[in-house]
Amino acid sequence: FFVLGNGFTTKIAIMPNKDAETRSYGQGAQGEITPQQRSKVSTWTKIRYNFDNSIARSGAFVLYMFIALIVLSILVVIIKYALYALPFLLLPETAPLAPWTFETFWSSFAGLTGRGTEANWADRLVGLLNWAITITVAGSVTGFIVGAINRAFTRLRKGKSPVIDNGHTLILGWSNRVFPILKELAVANSNVRKATVVIFSTHEREFMEDEIESRAEGLGKLKVITRTGDPTNPLDLKRANLSNAKSVIILDADSAGDATVVSTVLAVKAVNTNPNLMMVAELDDPHTAEALHTATNGKVIAIRSHDVIARVTAQASRQPGLAAVTLDLIDFDGDEIYFHEVPALTGKTYRDALLAFNTASVIGIVHPDGTPELNPAAKTVLKAGTKFIAVAEDDDKVVYTGVAEAIANKKYKAPDAVKPKAEHLLVIGWSSMGRSVLNELSGYLPTGSTVHIVAQSKFVAASELESLKFGKLKVSFSSVSGDIDELIAAASAKHYDEVIVLGYREAISESEADAQTMLTMLQMNQLFETDGNGVEPTRLVAEILDSRKAELARVAAVDDLVVSDNLAALLIAQVSENPALAPVFDDLFDADGAFISVRPASFYAAKGKPVAWGELVALAAANGESAFAYRVAAESSLDASTGVRMNPSKTDEFTPASGDGVVVIGMNR
Repeated sequence: FFVLGNGFTTKIAIMPNKDAETRSYGQGAQGEITPQQRSKVSTWTKIRYNFDNSIARSGAFVLYMFIALIVLSILVVIIKYALYALPFLLLPETAPLAPWTFETFWSSFAGLTGRGTEANWADRLVGLLNWAITITVAGSVTGFIVGAINRAFTRLRKGKSPVIDNGHTLILGWSNRVFPILKELAVANSNVRKATVVIFSTHEREFMEDEIESRAEGLGKLKVITRTGDPTNPLDLKRANLSNAKSVIILDADSAGDATVVSTVLAVKAVNTNPNLMMVAELDDPHTAEALHTATNGKVIAIRSHDVIARVTAQASRQPGLAAVTLDLIDFDGDEIYFHEVPALTGKTYRDALLAFNTASVIGIVHPDGTPELNPAAKTVLKAGTKFIAVAEDDDKVVYTGVAEAIANKKYKAPDAVKPKAEHLLVIGWSSMGRSVLNELSGYLPTGSTVHIVAQSKFVAASELESLKFGKLKVSFSSVSGDIDELIAAASAKHYDEVIVLGYREAISESEADAQTMLTMLQMNQLFETDGNGVEPTRLVAEILDSRKAELARVAAVDDLVVSDNLAALLIAQVSENPALAPVFDDLFDADGAFISVRPASFYAAKGKPVAWGELVALAAANGESAFAYRVAAESSLDASTGVRMNPSKTDEFTPASGDGVVVIGMNR
């Protein structure tokens, strides 16, 4: 009888089991463990088993080798007698072999050892004793020499030897940003006869070289040297020949963040004897960055990669083509930023300078005291010693061609301001980067703009999203389980101008975060293709953490792609090659001051009517902006990164069409 939980009882009849002998007694569904039947072991298996067990015992190896020597001696005698039995192998005058005796075996044994061929047994035994002593001593000496050689090669493989190169770029630490940094330095030094990069980190040398070979191919003439050691230990750093380095790059390589970077800077200061050595350090906290810069008399240039990534992501979501323009400015391919002094422009205005370089675009100046200023007021008078910050294909393209008087003498009226419309953003995924991006965007978005955040509850707690505030932005959120229907419902609730897909960088690994991002991109594209999400197309901007996934992400037909580790690496490489660029990029990527923007081409000129690029530059100057590129919408059918023409000649003609834009640097005045 069984008593049920509600007080009822029931009776079950137990029937006899015919197979009672196979019943399970406490072994679960798999029944009794079937005893393993012993199989017959062959003689050869027993011999091998005993040999394996005995070989570890002291002296067993010597005994086995002696037995093998006896067996081989007998085998040699057998082979010799067998060959002598074949007449066609012998000469006619060859004497037949003597009968097989013990002396025959001994001659073979003595031939293998090289000793014991003496006439009497006393000499034979002494000869064998000499042989044993000789091979023991020779083996010991050989073993010592081989061991020393192996230890030397092991030390070399571990990367413990000192660096003797001079003028090298020294990278302290290891992260995914190493690979794009190496690629950029290879491009920057492609015309240099000899360029060397030394990587000094706690990783084993073999690991670093394997990773570089698989992830940073095509480095050309760039020589990469790896060394293993602790960058925070001054004794280890002495091996890096730090004082003779051209520049030092310190990477934020672990979860300790700024603490490790600060320790590395202090270790460098303890070892360095070169007062002009510049350090480029990757930092997160702006206060730590300022403190290090001040404490080292400006020798530490801080790159706040988090802020750079947030700014570029915010720009990419605001307007199409901005991410591509930013990348072009901070990499070594295409157009770059150069400094150039033109005494002939002393006393002229900044507006005159904008029209004085036919094959370069001026975007700012460096005052005689060394202070850079992007996009100063058009009426700024240029003093002696002023340098120009220009965008050009190469430094030899920054050529003063004289002020274009025909354009400069015209009076240009600033275009009428256009009241911007409120924008609505959807953010899918969340991390600390989301806060930074929306903080950046809040200063640009018009009044009435909204943002809706959708995050999976298993990665981000709903309480983290409840109290978010970003200026005048109206913020709402949805905490979802990850089900596709919930995501589609959130994205379909209203028409969004932009969708920003962020990785869950603090909750899961980079690989998992990028996989989630790419899946979301595919789902959003499918949704927009189905219902269009309104009359105006919705722009899709995604953040990819690992640059290796960039090509996979582009398959999802995203409008703009922000590759996080690549952005920081590009900026680090630029500043390590030219520290004077640091304050320029600081201004460009700071929330205050200068910013890059894409103005509608129709804001300056009529659609369908050809206009010289110099005229557009002058019109932009009248609006308080420095124009340096334009974007042709018809050439950007694949994604927003195409269709941008950097630094056109002032005499080039441009016919504005619907969707075309002029890329300018403006100011938050």
